[in-house]
Amino acid sequence: MLMNHTNQTEEDLFSCYSPSVVGYRYFAVLWGCAVTITGTVGNLMTILAFALDARLRTRFNVLIINLAVADLLYCTILQPISVDSYLHLRWRSGQLWCSIFGLLLFLSNSVSIITLCLVAVSRYLLVAKRAVFDRVFSDRGLILLLISAWVLGLASFGPLWPVYVFVPQVCTCSFHRTRGRPYTTILLFFYFFVGLGCVGAFYMLIYRRVQIASQALLRYRLSRRSSRKKPASSVQGTDDSGVESGMANTCSCEMSSQADLTQNTEESSQFKQSSAKALNSSAANKPHPDIIPATTTAASSSNSATSGDDGEFKRVTRMCFTVFLCFVFCFVPFLLLNIADKHNRAPQVLHMFCANLTWLNSCINPVLYAVMNRQFRQAYHVLLTRAAAPFTCLWQALRS
Repeated sequence: MLMNHTNQTEEDLFSCYSPSVVGYRYFAVLWGCAVTITGTVGNLMTILAFALDARLRTRFNVLIINLAVADLLYCTILQPISVDSYLHLRWRSGQLWCSIFGLLLFLSNSVSIITLCLVAVSRYLLVAKRAVFDRVFSDRGLILLLISAWVLGLASFGPLWPVYVFVPQVCTCSFHRTRGRPYTTILLFFYFFVGLGCVGAFYMLIYRRVQIASQALLRYRLSRRSSRKKPASSVQGTDDSGVESGMANTCSCEMSSQADLTQNTEESSQFKQSSAKALNSSAANKPHPDIIPATTTAASSSNSATSGDDGEFKRVTRMCFTVFLCFVFCFVPFLLLNIADKHNRAPQVLHMFCANLTWLNSCINPVLYAVMNRQFRQAYHVLLTRAAAPFTCLWQALRS
């Protein structure tokens, strides 16, 4: 009799069954399966593209890979467990795995937030303080930053090990709502409000810099047109990664690859001097000595090339900002619901839907890279072509 009572208590402890969510669980299971497949394949392709394509191995993309690793941890290991709990409306892995799940869940989220902060800071330093960027985001500095991100996440949520429990409202494991206070409140405020708020602030500063630089470049173009000088045009490539080779100049806020730097050194010294004068008159910060001002491109007869160069940096920054906005969109409804519904009076299906919305964050980033970054899109295409080659040959052999 005592054993039956114990089993019944444990059954209730790990159950999230409710008549109101019996039908919704199938939607959650399909959603979770889609996130698992898309996130696992997409993040693996991102890591493989970085490893195989030399053009993608830049300092900026190292941060992108760290974000992909954190998302891969969730999609490959944690998401299938969540799908199982929704399918059976109970946690079937025991208390030990519940604690491990909760720790890994918040470790993945914290590393993602820290990496988003590092991305925003790197973009800002690149346009505002190039020398500081080179010191902080050097090869050794990047390794230390990435290790620190994982250590900080583990040190932050590791002490909550005794209070990770199964939460029936969202049918998953998390820290206990009241037993972890005030430590959990401080952590959530620090990561989700202070951390994400800083990311937004840095992107606002970047936007202001870009606007000021664009106005300065426009004034320079007008002055060149009025002088009716038409120097020989120079062809300048762009790098979608936007960070490894640095700023093309403070005026255009454009990053160029190492090939661009080699190409620009062949330009005549006369145009370099005239461009440097125009740059110094339009920007307050002195450019990095290794960087050739992109106003030589602005002075070329092809204005579309300059517009394209200026657009490359804006597209890369827009991609980073979009990744940040998607993270906020996925997590803010869940956070606001938990703050507003302290006594769990909201319908359980609403809690589940907001929790399921956070799943989307771990699989959407590779889609954004493919849509908004030319080099990642090309690398994905090469990987898919190589992966499909054996099946294509087999199909042709069967047909013949």
